[in-house]
Amino acid sequence: MCRNNHVVSGASDVEVFTRDQKKYKAKVIGTDPGTDVAVLKVDATGLPAMTVGDSSRLKVGDLVFAIGDPFGVGETATTGIVSATGRALGGTIEHYEDFIQTDAAINPGNSGGALIDLRGDLIGINTAIISGGGGNQGVGFAIPINLARNIMTQIVDHGKVIRGYLGVSIQGVDPDIAKAFGLSHGGGALIGDVRPGSPAAKGGIERGDIIQQLNGQAVTGPDDLSVRISEMAPGTVAHLQVFRNGAPRETDITLGDYPPGSQAGQTVNGGGQTPTALKGLQVQNLTPDIAQQLGIQAGVTGVVVSNIDPVSAAAQAGIQRGDVIEEVNRKPVHNVQQYQQAVSGIGNHPVLLLINRNGGTLYVALEPQ
Repeated sequence: MCRNNHVVSGASDVEVFTRDQKKYKAKVIGTDPGTDVAVLKVDATGLPAMTVGDSSRLKVGDLVFAIGDPFGVGETATTGIVSATGRALGGTIEHYEDFIQTDAAINPGNSGGALIDLRGDLIGINTAIISGGGGNQGVGFAIPINLARNIMTQIVDHGKVIRGYLGVSIQGVDPDIAKAFGLSHGGGALIGDVRPGSPAAKGGIERGDIIQQLNGQAVTGPDDLSVRISEMAPGTVAHLQVFRNGAPRETDITLGDYPPGSQAGQTVNGGGQTPTALKGLQVQNLTPDIAQQLGIQAGVTGVVVSNIDPVSAAAQAGIQRGDVIEEVNRKPVHNVQQYQQAVSGIGNHPVLLLINRNGGTLYVALEPQ
């Protein structure tokens, strides 16, 4: 059976209770913290079983029921609709997010419970809520059963989850980023960094590429790309359509094996007059000592953000002290003088910065206030 990893994590003993008040010892076969799925085994026969449904067929508005034990009051069923599918929250809950969102009441104690459809088929595992006060606010999330079943099968068959690996850091493409790269709309996954020697690097993927399609299907965002790459086996050829320098191009990447501690595609949360968008931002030269303190690898050049006005456009866009600006509007800067030259003449126009933070790079688009 599948349950949430966070429910059994750290437990020395796991017990399963059935509706007829019988109690069984359960063994944790394996867990996958990246999706918050755990696989348990109960040595017993004649246990009741649920029919496993197909979560890919869910549509917004479908009626669903959430089963669980909220607040320890006992087995409880609540009802609601599917509010969204394919929901991702930028890694705020798990690394690989492809949630079913529902307004069925989900409260503490519902984790690991079943989300079922009108036929009584299992279509999700309740896992999380967004709440200001710790209780139900009508915004609950469940792991799609298709994803959970795939994880369970791999744990049972291989003892672990085997994921495809691309080797890039990716971020979303909002309207500001899209405009800076010459696109008419957002969507896709922007490459903020490429791991040296990774499958992406070997396949010619470059920083600044925007992945728009994977195997002929549109990439809606970085979480979508991460989940889909993770579901592909190492050695599989991923056909990508990327946007580079104003034009789309096709490339094939042979995926590698997911290395420990990495993700298939890591999402990151992301003299002359000072341009409006950069007001309140102060920089200094990047020295070897500063680079070492900031965890920046040797050979990186740029300027360090030494001070920032908390109400500036840069601060609101997420720029922090200690960030290293490597590029301004796609042009490299190696020192303060080059930085000043790069920003001169920008005036009241948007600015696209390439930021190095703790050794990883990401793009930030700044709009004039």
